[in-house]
Amino acid sequence: MMEDVLTELIVVPANDNPTRGVLKAGDREFPCALGKKGLALAKREGDHKTPIGQFPLRSVFYRYDKLSKPIYTRVPMLAILKEDGWCDDPRDAAYNQPVMLPYHARAERLWREDDLYDVLVVLGHNDNPVRPGEGSAIFLHVARQKGRDDFEGTEGCVALRKEDLLELLPALSPETTLKVISH
Repeated sequence: MMEDVLTELIVVPANDNPTRGVLKAGDREFPCALGKKGLALAKREGDHKTPIGQFPLRSVFYRYDKLSKPIYTRVPMLAILKEDGWCDDPRDAAYNQPVMLPYHARAERLWREDDLYDVLVVLGHNDNPVRPGEGSAIFLHVARQKGRDDFEGTEGCVALRKEDLLELLPALSPETTLKVISH
């Protein structure tokens, strides 16, 4: 269990697989999934790449119906509602922002049938200011696992085992950043 507040999480890609990496949190390391097509210096909507850079933690969303015990973090928390979505349509004024579903433009549903968004941390990527087409819905979320340490690549997010993400939450604050670096 992590107790101290972390100022930085560092994600480093694996040498042998661009869709895998390691998230370093203080003296701990956690295996993680990265974009299906690796990393990108210049993120584009739909490129399946995780953006390289340093990102603040904006908020935590969680599925209140799927988590058996309360979770604690200093990052602002919001329960996911069945109507919650995230606009991923670069032509819409709400691009890369939360929306209520149904929505008139393309938007991703946050209330999912799988476990990927049981807990998700919104990363401050392309949000200040929002630039159309430069990537949306970049989160730290639960990994899709094929085995204990065998993850599927993401659409562009960083993903951890659920238990690892839950372990990290108490050590996160609004001052914590997630830094994705290449070799």
